[in-house]
Amino acid sequence: MLSPGDSQRVADLMRETAAAELLPRFRTLAKEDIRFKRPGDVVTVADVASELRLVDGLAKILPGVPVVGEEAVEKDPGLVELIGRPGEACWIVDPLDGTANFAAGKDRFAMIICLVQDRSAVAGWILDVPRGRMAVAHRGQGVTLDGTPVHGTPPTRPLIGFVGFKIRKEFDPQLPPAARQQLGRVSTLGCAGIEYLEILAGRADFSLYRMTKPWDHAAGTLMLAEAGGGSVRFDGQPYTPAQPINAGLIAAAHLQTLAQVRTLFEAVRLPLLAGLSAS
Repeated sequence: MLSPGDSQRVADLMRETAAAELLPRFRTLAKEDIRFKRPGDVVTVADVASELRLVDGLAKILPGVPVVGEEAVEKDPGLVELIGRPGEACWIVDPLDGTANFAAGKDRFAMIICLVQDRSAVAGWILDVPRGRMAVAHRGQGVTLDGTPVHGTPPTRPLIGFVGFKIRKEFDPQLPPAARQQLGRVSTLGCAGIEYLEILAGRADFSLYRMTKPWDHAAGTLMLAEAGGGSVRFDGQPYTPAQPINAGLIAAAHLQTLAQVRTLFEAVRLPLLAGLSAS
């Protein structure tokens, strides 16, 4: 469906869009360029401009394949249903992942694109916009970070992971000391795309999310699987891009690490996770 040349065209489109729509606006936004979709959910003129350019470019790479973009879904929530259509393809686009960081002048933001076919991710791209790092994965063909193949390995140190503040606040005091010793630093970067790249780079080992918006995770979970790891919902079922956004996600670049993290978190009853595992 997607040729090697097409894959490079996607990567080029992302870099061109970042250069044209994101980087010139970084740390130059006016107050009126930023608004809240809802409390805690920021959007800027850069998000909208980036998505429009990406949609136009992707239409030229695979004509007729629809795009499920984060900002378009805000206007038409029914678009997410395209991801779960049997036998059909669509693009999933996050034009600016880490918008709150971007709006605050923090250099932790990314651009994410995933191609879905028959409800499964078949290709993914993540661009670390400020630093220019890019990861690319194709199902069954592995994953590269800046052109170098990535193969996940289990760490020999305590596990380092990305976990949101609310969950950290719950599990930190609840984990038995022996279990807590298996964990090193747990934090959040406020940008799923950068977090996936950090795991691929070996500087972190896992991530755990309560909410799983597909534009944040479809590409990254494919990359971790292609590195030799995987991702599961809180109920233990495999992650899929079309799953309910409150089904949760635990992901790692090595299956041994994934199993270890699952064991740690299943040993603790977390009020924030109650009810999510059955979603």
